[in-house]
Amino acid sequence: MTRNLTYAEAGVDRTLRAESKRTLQALESTFRFGQGKIVNLPYGRILPWGRWYLDLVIEGVGTKVLVAQLANKFDTIGVDAVAMAVNDVIRSGATPLAIADNIHVQLSDPALVSDFMKGLVRGAIEAECVVPSGEIGDVAELIKGLVEGKGFDMVVASIGIVSGEGVISGSGIKPGDVILGLRSSGLHSNGISLARKVLFKKWGGKYDADAVPEGLERRVVDEVLEPTKIYVKPLLKVLEELKVKAAIHVTGDAYLKFNRFREFSGDIGFEFNNFKPQQIFSLIQKTAANIGGNISDEEMFKTFNMGWGFALIVDKKDCERAIDVLEKTGTQVEEIGHVTSTNGVKIHYKNRKIALR
Repeated sequence: MTRNLTYAEAGVDRTLRAESKRTLQALESTFRFGQGKIVNLPYGRILPWGRWYLDLVIEGVGTKVLVAQLANKFDTIGVDAVAMAVNDVIRSGATPLAIADNIHVQLSDPALVSDFMKGLVRGAIEAECVVPSGEIGDVAELIKGLVEGKGFDMVVASIGIVSGEGVISGSGIKPGDVILGLRSSGLHSNGISLARKVLFKKWGGKYDADAVPEGLERRVVDEVLEPTKIYVKPLLKVLEELKVKAAIHVTGDAYLKFNRFREFSGDIGFEFNNFKPQQIFSLIQKTAANIGGNISDEEMFKTFNMGWGFALIVDKKDCERAIDVLEKTGTQVEEIGHVTSTNGVKIHYKNRKIALR
């Protein structure tokens, strides 16, 4: 019997996570210590600092660290860690200023740490951020990993700054506004728990790490490890030229994330009609079927970026100009949808209309 494979089954329960996030309201008791009123945005909060606002985020790369261990390749995972943090900071319109890393390891082997630093430096340079501090902790009792001595977890924090008039608030979005998609480099660092358990024998999937499945031009483990794209410079360039109503880092919960704008812009919806996912996404679905499972199209759009790692919402009159600016930065960008007056997120894909719930 075919069984449906979901992100929850892979260990990431969206419902439970949403319930857990509601407990974060307890943190609001700390807000009185700031310099002024903290501003709520669709994907976080910014702190007033004089006439500026600070955007502070912290992010990790999740179980992608296990794929790095499977491949015995550690020189790119730092790019992912930086990308996850700085791509979140820019959603508010903030310019990332600095990052700090926190790496917990089974053993702080100098060769391993040196590889970590290669990726962190590469990502920081791409984001034009200084790295003034960090921490490496030996916690063998907490972290075992796949390979003796090479277990680790990696988290990066980033802080950015934005002027009051430069804040991307997520307000003022209206039907007819255009959604632009910025091309991803593949899976990025989300949905990896589900991808691992379908693709790799190590976790019950189909392939050895070194396999090159039909449709790929390199080992499947290298495809999954492709670093997350950093969108700092393209977005900041667009902000110099025109107004961006919303900026979305397409990560956990993928296209469900667009629903958050209803709180800031009222009764709106989103319709998408342009997807050209890289081969790795179709491989995940096809392989799931080969091992007796099924990942629905709906689950794919709730879990993976499906080819667009970042998105912008702009007024229709600014669409062509935004595309022109982004293309001049070397960014692949396309119109992927529009804002509607009907609630919810609708996806047109493979001649079907999918309503995400």
